[in-house]
Amino acid sequence: MITPAVTYFRVSTDDQGKDGFGMQAQQGDVCLLRRVIDFFVAREFFEVDSGKNDKRPILKSALRYCKKIGAILIIAKIDRLARHAFFVARLLESPVKIIAADKPNATKLQLLEDAIEAEKEGDIISKRTSSAMQAAKRRGIRFGVACKDLAQKNKQAADDFAKKMIPIIEELIAQGFKTIRALAAELNRRHIHTFRRHRAKWHRNTVYNLLNRIKELSINDDTPSFTETSNSC
Repeated sequence: MITPAVTYFRVSTDDQGKDGFGMQAQQGDVCLLRRVIDFFVAREFFEVDSGKNDKRPILKSALRYCKKIGAILIIAKIDRLARHAFFVARLLESPVKIIAADKPNATKLQLLEDAIEAEKEGDIISKRTSSAMQAAKRRGIRFGVACKDLAQKNKQAADDFAKKMIPIIEELIAQGFKTIRALAAELNRRHIHTFRRHRAKWHRNTVYNLLNRIKELSINDDTPSFTETSNSC
């Protein structure tokens, strides 16, 4: 009997989530896992959040879905799950079996050891970033207001792009492209640019984030519904 699986992919920044940085590589790692384990993907979950944040709604939804259908949770590697060792330890003790694609035969203890190393690595990166910012401040570079203004401009640009994409998405769905996979393929076939115009290729997570942004904006109550692809490879 083929094992049902739920895949969970996480990146740390909004830019990674929009452009597919990291996500595509993780999906590739999970596909390679088929050489070791015979499974089918019942559902995919994508999240853009810090690995140090324990309160992640998408991860919680993925775990709930695993419990609901009796599936395993597959991640590319343990640091994609979290960079907080105690949090990972709690997840490893939950009823849901977790498999990391880079170490499919790892025990819970080995995964926990990797989580500890991931947290150490995260702390080192954080300290380096803090030191670099302090050095920049000493050189007279001011952070804060300028960064907030840039973030607001980027958000507004992304919102404007989502509004422009609504009629295109509606048209595609009306023509029968009702899955995230189908939408991504057709957007690529029509050479429709992504938000990052110089990276024209659409990925499933790119479309997923676009549809979520449209939903969050609440700018069109009649936006058609869509279904999630059932195969990540």
